[in-house]
Amino acid sequence: MQDKRNIQIIEWEHLDKKKFYVFGICMTMMIRVSVYPFTLIRTRLQVQKGKSLYNGTFDAFVKILRTEGASGLYRGFLVNTFTLISGQCYVTTYELTRKYVACYSNSNTVKSLVAGGSASLVAQSITVPIDIVSQHLMMQRKGETMGRFRIQNSDCKRALVFGQTKEVIVQIFKADGLRGFYRGYVASLLTYIPNSAVWWPFYHFYAEQLSRLTPKDCPHLLLQAISGPLAAATASTLTNPMDVIRARVQVEGKNSIILTFKQLMAEEGPWGLTKGLSARIISATPSTIVIVVGYETLKKLSLRPEFMDSRHW
Repeated sequence: MQDKRNIQIIEWEHLDKKKFYVFGICMTMMIRVSVYPFTLIRTRLQVQKGKSLYNGTFDAFVKILRTEGASGLYRGFLVNTFTLISGQCYVTTYELTRKYVACYSNSNTVKSLVAGGSASLVAQSITVPIDIVSQHLMMQRKGETMGRFRIQNSDCKRALVFGQTKEVIVQIFKADGLRGFYRGYVASLLTYIPNSAVWWPFYHFYAEQLSRLTPKDCPHLLLQAISGPLAAATASTLTNPMDVIRARVQVEGKNSIILTFKQLMAEEGPWGLTKGLSARIISATPSTIVIVVGYETLKKLSLRPEFMDSRHW
């Protein structure tokens, strides 16, 4: 009988926190740069009515590149980088919650489910206002807009970067007050808490199943690199309908999740709930590989010296 292996999990208390946070910020920034264009494409696809502008992910990529240039794929990117803060809060909450839940359950699935959901709750409370601003910037096309607010163009690059952000913030505040920066907060929670809560258990599940099917000398990191995208595709497929509704609530200024859902179903039918799914999976797959490999490597690099000899990779 083949010897069964377990994917080794490095616990939070075994890490050098300073190294972990520094490496983590650098890694997250590299990921954001690589996948941001698909985040923008996903948002535009989810907001557009039918196929009024783009016929799909590839069509949107080509059209944006042709009409707006490479910079068009990075609209709102600088604002979006502030979510790096929420990313670190997410990881910290996830690891601390796993540690707390471990006192009551040894099940890796239970620990991952509770920790993933809790981490997403904390992160979204920080991320939503940043997402609101960056999404409205994403909607600005050359000479027009897909969203509620239209920003005046400027020839000054400094004004183009910082002036547009300021203008969006002012328009959101004038239209909705402070509440406008948390529009769609409940929809975000209903999207990302299940997404996070589902991703972690599936990630560990796929890793454990692959470890049983592969030879004993197969590197753990390779199994984790395969498990991450599988989990991301699963979670994205399950939560994409709510993600479409979230995007519309936030960009179009709607107040009701239920009415937004009914309108979407009336106008576009069930297929409307799949909008942006391919772009979401495309952006999630490579980024998840980097996140998983980077995150596991990051934990290894941050491991305190006294625990080095106890690990077998």
